[in-house]
Amino acid sequence: MSAQGFLDRLRRLLEPPRPLIHNPREPRDAPLGRWNLYVGGAGARTPGYINLDLLHAPGVDVVADVEQLPFPDNLFQRIECDAVLEHVRHPVRAMREIERVLAPGGCAHVVVPFCHPLHEYPKDYHRFTPDALRLLAGGLRISAEGWRTGPTATMLVIVLEWIKLLLPWRAWRVLAHGVFGWLLFPLRYLDLILLRSPYAARIGNHYYVWFEKAQR
Repeated sequence: MSAQGFLDRLRRLLEPPRPLIHNPREPRDAPLGRWNLYVGGAGARTPGYINLDLLHAPGVDVVADVEQLPFPDNLFQRIECDAVLEHVRHPVRAMREIERVLAPGGCAHVVVPFCHPLHEYPKDYHRFTPDALRLLAGGLRISAEGWRTGPTATMLVIVLEWIKLLLPWRAWRVLAHGVFGWLLFPLRYLDLILLRSPYAARIGNHYYVWFEKAQR
């Protein structure tokens, strides 16, 4: 094994769990069709989907802007758009493109941040309340919605960023992220309780909506 390979493996072993846990009540069983689109997958594995991203990366099938999708109307049975709209200059245009290429009877699963630190890819323009996301529906019907990640996730990601803000050198920040990430991540399971509270919306982390396109 090369030195770089060893370091990459060591980094993966030391990387703490994510400081968030997904809401187990979020629906995930919409059927895939012959054609399905994953918007903003970057280097992630997206089996069953065409992986579209704004930038070249391993695993990306199509490089394009979600505001101008290079696909015909009514093509995709299912579209995933996970934590993408905050990076788009004009999210209304992006949603109208998603609506255009979604097949009648198809589903679009859209997830957006509400309380979350700045994260440029390559820019970070927006945060969305649940009401703001509902306004993007256009001609689509909302079939399900809710918080994907809750108030504890908000607290943990902000605390980790705050701790790193105190440290002047990158190596120290990386070390702090690892140490405090391991120490704090068990708290994320509190969201399994807190997401049941109507007050979770005050500082919720990410919100999801399932949109459906009407059958003709």
